[in-house]
Amino acid sequence: MQSIVNSFITAIAMYSKIPMPKTAHDKENMKYTLCFFPLIGLVIGVLLYFWSRICEEYGFGQVFFALVGTVIPVIITGGIHLEGFLHTADALHSYSETDSHARKEKKFERLKDVHAGAFSVVAVICLFMLYMAGLTLIWKENQLFLLGLSFVISRILCGMSLVWFPTAEEDGLSHILSAAAHKRTVRVVLVTLLALIFISAVLIQPVIGAVMALAAMWVWTYYYYMSKKQFGGVADNITGYFLCLCELSSVLTIGMIGRVM
Repeated sequence: MQSIVNSFITAIAMYSKIPMPKTAHDKENMKYTLCFFPLIGLVIGVLLYFWSRICEEYGFGQVFFALVGTVIPVIITGGIHLEGFLHTADALHSYSETDSHARKEKKFERLKDVHAGAFSVVAVICLFMLYMAGLTLIWKENQLFLLGLSFVISRILCGMSLVWFPTAEEDGLSHILSAAAHKRTVRVVLVTLLALIFISAVLIQPVIGAVMALAAMWVWTYYYYMSKKQFGGVADNITGYFLCLCELSSVLTIGMIGRVM
């Protein structure tokens, strides 16, 4: 039981800025950490829901909701996934050697570079603009429920990738979590959660929920093949890149399909 509690604390402390008691980040305390990672998405979803209701109550407007709503996940997570998006985008658009092995090594070196390149700046500006555009289209209650579920879905799929996909580094957090995880338990928990979330999404709004689920799985499939081909497997920054793309696909799906229906 203590291992489960410590895994919960470790998950929230590692992937968010929510204050938690200190625990040792050892193998025992990380055994079930990935099972609790989706809870951070639930927190973000709840906050966005109440922020939308506040904007509606006081007439702040949809644009103001979208601008602040884009920042809320960054505040909760401390931008840890956004940092991964920046570095991965920069690495993907760098180097064009014909030798695939040399290109892969150089891209991986670029991935771990702490400096932000020009490609990363362009990519994150596009990410924010598209995300805000999607949020301006979301105001109905059922759409907000789906938006909340999208943050949970992205984190479930992140966790699933760490216990199924090959890892590209031996000293990163992704590798440590993958090695420490009780894989059978984590897989069962995450797959069950994903199925329940997908069913809930379809029950809330059949068409939008189904398309959102398909879009998330498509991005997850792209993430697998891209990470394997370009970097030799998943890594901390690549996981953050996937999470941002997955959430972007969800907000655009919810907003655009919701508007035309």
